[in-house]
Amino acid sequence: MIAALAFYVFAAIMLVSASMVVTARNPVHSVLFLILTFFNAAALFVLAGAEFLAMILVIVYVGAVAVLFLFVVMMLDIDFTQLREGFQRYLPVGLAVGLVLLVELVMVLGGWKIAPEALSLRFAPIAAGTQNTAQIGKLLYTDYFLIFQVSGLILLVAMIGAIVLTLRDRGLSRRQNIGRQLARQAGETMVMMDVATGAGVKETGILRQPEPAPVEEADTHAAHHGGHH
Repeated sequence: MIAALAFYVFAAIMLVSASMVVTARNPVHSVLFLILTFFNAAALFVLAGAEFLAMILVIVYVGAVAVLFLFVVMMLDIDFTQLREGFQRYLPVGLAVGLVLLVELVMVLGGWKIAPEALSLRFAPIAAGTQNTAQIGKLLYTDYFLIFQVSGLILLVAMIGAIVLTLRDRGLSRRQNIGRQLARQAGETMVMMDVATGAGVKETGILRQPEPAPVEEADTHAAHHGGHH
């Protein structure tokens, strides 16, 4: 009874917060509602016995992805009013895409109900007495180790490709020459000076550059001399 009540509470909060992610006008509030949605989804995973997925959802998506979204939204000066100007123009296309997705979801749920025996056809059934986390580790790092490594390699290549495509070298950045840094002598970087006690910066010859004269005074002075000539 308590588990069922907790399921309905977490599911209701998750649905409301997920709807607020889309409908909130402030993008910062949208990200905060997204974090709340992830927390409630993690709670549902715990109720279902998938504690590993719950921790992954909290650590990876809440602790990294959602927080990154929050910092990006807060740091970038985005004119969201301008972005919403074309909302009505693209509304029919969005409704059509949403309708297609809704029909697909109904077909999937209908197929699930029509074929109840599909519930017993599990891809990798869990052995009796085995914990969920241990079974996931066995599948990833024993049975499907090669596929897991290949998928990680594909993600690494995609990340490197995104960095290469977005990197723009304008030739203004200073490049590091490690060999030159290691070969330099102390005399090339330091100057030893014998400064008397109480001497200021002026005695060492280190002076600031004189400030340029104001434009108005310079023009007035030039006009004054021109009048004498």
